[in-house]
Amino acid sequence: MTIFSRLTDIVHSNINSLLDKAEDPEKMIRLMIQEMEDTLVEVRSTAVKAIADKKEINRRLEKLDTAAEEWQEKAEFALSKNREDLAKGALVAKAKLSEQAASLREGLAATETSLSKYNEDLAQLQAKLDEAKAKKKAIEIRMKTAQKRVKIRQTLHDGRVDDAMERYSTLERRIDELEADAESFDLGKERTLDEEFIELAAENAIVDELERMKAKLAKKQS
Repeated sequence: MTIFSRLTDIVHSNINSLLDKAEDPEKMIRLMIQEMEDTLVEVRSTAVKAIADKKEINRRLEKLDTAAEEWQEKAEFALSKNREDLAKGALVAKAKLSEQAASLREGLAATETSLSKYNEDLAQLQAKLDEAKAKKKAIEIRMKTAQKRVKIRQTLHDGRVDDAMERYSTLERRIDELEADAESFDLGKERTLDEEFIELAAENAIVDELERMKAKLAKKQS
């Protein structure tokens, strides 16, 4: 397959359609990008050669035009000296140079047409390459997201979460037992006389404080 047929296939390809049909879209997009980049390099190399050819043709044309003008001047000079034979020879030499220049100009026109086509092809190929790279980024994001979801689903279904919850329940039960053990020491235990007086004093202090607050409030309201 030539570079131009490959280029045509790439430019007219439907990336979405190709990826939909691929068994491994991630691998497919990598190969497509590699193919596009390789083709891009080849097209640019060919374009560089065409530009160099154009410069060379222009230099040769400039020399031919200069030489043709010189022969024209020689023909005029010879004719002014009544040397029609020399004038004729000069015009023949000029005609040969003009023929060569005409041939070169045809080649120059073809080269310029090729360069114009290269410019269009490179623009289209670059657009396709940009599209493919964008697709590659999107595929990578989707692939990572899918892998994370699979990992989460596997974790949920492999029993580890259930085991963790069961261990947590066991731990809660153990804490309940420790708290019950601490509270059990107060069961059946009667309060001492000192403890009852302390409790009575505390209650009395609260009642006194409450009465003071009521008196204060009543005074404000009167």
